[in-house]
Amino acid sequence: MRYYPIQLDVQNRPCLVVGGGAVGTRKVNTLLECGARVTVVSQEVSPQLARLAADGRIELLQRPYRGSDLESMVLVIGATDDEALNRQISRDAKANRIPCNIADRPEVCSFILPSIVERGDLIITISTSGKSPALAKSLRRRLEKQFGEEYGEMLMLMGAIRRKLLSREHAPEAHKPLFEALIEADLVEMIRDRRTTDIDQLLSKVLGEGYRYQELMSAEPNRNSYHR
Repeated sequence: MRYYPIQLDVQNRPCLVVGGGAVGTRKVNTLLECGARVTVVSQEVSPQLARLAADGRIELLQRPYRGSDLESMVLVIGATDDEALNRQISRDAKANRIPCNIADRPEVCSFILPSIVERGDLIITISTSGKSPALAKSLRRRLEKQFGEEYGEMLMLMGAIRRKLLSREHAPEAHKPLFEALIEADLVEMIRDRRTTDIDQLLSKVLGEGYRYQELMSAEPNRNSYHR
């Protein structure tokens, strides 16, 4: 393996995107979904980026890129159609020891971006090590069909169960067989089919009294993403 797989926490951290076209817009959207504080440097920007700037969701600098733009950044993405500029961004980032991705140029990146399937807290990434984005996209589409929204909801339920177990001073080492029993009992299919009675019966069987699906889910801060 050439690339070391990693999930980077950019929550509330400053990230720079150079380029305001379609590619740059996609990169900005993904960073915002991850909670990053995004600065965009570009003389021309897409209508969506202009709206994000007007709403105060990103900082927009409509001027040419400067090396000083990297100050305090934890990550930079180059998404311009200027090859020389993209390579300059890469060199500047390397000199400042800042992780850098240049769109469609893996040879000048210190990290590459995988194709993503997102189901709540379930993140499935697909990488071809930069060799075939088209294959990564095809595999992502297959996985999107295989892993529905019920997987994100199941993770939310698992997190609620874990917190409740820990609040009762339940030994963490005892959790593994309980969660394995829930997974092996096809809990995800029950969630997909909205079989709440069956879910409650399974929770009671595996965990004992006091574990009910609706109550556990209603206590979750992100429940509206899945609760139907």
